Amino acid sequence: MKHFVVEATYCVPIETVRAAYARHRAWLQKGYDLGLFLCSGPKEPPTGGYLVARAESADALRTMFEEEPYTREGLATFTFTEFNPVKRQPWTEAWFNDNAG
Repeated sequence: MKHFVVEATYCVPIETVRAAYARHRAWLQKGYDLGLFLCSGPKEPPTGGYLVARAESADALRTMFEEEPYTREGLATFTFTEFNPVKRQPWTEAWFNDNAG
């Protein structure tokens, strides 16, 4: 698995984004349930958000985000930055080393 920091940047007023929170969080939960997401949350001030994710490739992650409500509804754009997590807390070892997904 490869590891990524995903950054969302809102393209619309925060009130419009807030109206889509439930759909967005339901989509996120699917990624958590699959073991692909480690953590996520909004920026302060709320101009976007961050997600730590893993996937087989950047293309696989981008494909997954085609179904993300903020993408489908034109509410946010996303950047995908791959990184190599060489130093980390011991409690995250299983997540970072689990190649089964």
